[in-house]
Amino acid sequence: MKINNKKKRKLIKKTILIVGGSGFLGYHLSKFFLKKKWHVISLSLNPPSKFRKLVNVKYFNGDVSKLNQIKFLSKIKVDYVINCGGYVDHSNKKKTFNTHVNGCKNLVKIFMNKKIKTFVQIGSSTEYGSVKSPQVENKRAKPTGSYGKNKLMANKFLQNLKIFFPYIIIRPYQIYGSHQDNNRLIPFIINSCLEDKKFPCTTGVQYRDFLFIDDFVSSIDKCLDNKKCYKQIINIGFGKPIKVKKIINNIKKIIKSGDPQFGKILMRNYEQKKVYPCIKKAFKYINWRPKVNLEKGLNKTIKFYKSLKK
Repeated sequence: MKINNKKKRKLIKKTILIVGGSGFLGYHLSKFFLKKKWHVISLSLNPPSKFRKLVNVKYFNGDVSKLNQIKFLSKIKVDYVINCGGYVDHSNKKKTFNTHVNGCKNLVKIFMNKKIKTFVQIGSSTEYGSVKSPQVENKRAKPTGSYGKNKLMANKFLQNLKIFFPYIIIRPYQIYGSHQDNNRLIPFIINSCLEDKKFPCTTGVQYRDFLFIDDFVSSIDKCLDNKKCYKQIINIGFGKPIKVKKIINNIKKIIKSGDPQFGKILMRNYEQKKVYPCIKKAFKYINWRPKVNLEKGLNKTIKFYKSLKK
């Protein structure tokens, strides 16, 4: 039986490379694109834990800051690249610089002439630093910590490229959901409450923006093949801040246990009281708005961590 060209094109699977595919964001992105029947390739410094390993993902290990370790990627046909690699611990400034700045440069060197359709660079809300909320993409960023500074440097490198490269810069705010490590705020609170522990926290008077992982993933999907948002910086967040103390008390109320010790952790001197994004540009350029409210997102997340305790 002959297959006409139209049907043939439909049968060709797309290939996506997720840098940092063994991490929290990478896991959920990989899972999503597997469901779309795409070829998913993951590149990380270390193999995925059992917690995040997915069948049918092709896992590679390599340090993006060392070009010789990732040159093999130039031999693989890739349609899309999502760069969400990095570490939670940013205390080693040299390591943070190498991963985010040199890592981004090396990926561009490899894919500059490979005719990829979209390169999604995951930046950070910390790039804004002391910029007043709601933080808007056209405001001059003023990062204070090394992580925000290095993310900004990597993104400026992309913006200063002299030849066309189909990049999009996404600045996400605090993302939460299943399969997140316990060194993040929401899983830490959930697990502490599930174990009915006393746990230290700040006074919780600061307001922060929290986005459920499914909404983040949908925003990335809407960026791919979207020429309208090439060379753009786009905030991705819920757009409505909530007091951290309220988040903690809501989790405690749902689980019906846990003893938060408010004020045991001091807020950092440079920490802003209110941080949240303007997300109008996300709607304008990628027709995206968050769909999962905090109550629904927390219940889904708590259900996952409860299942791990059985």
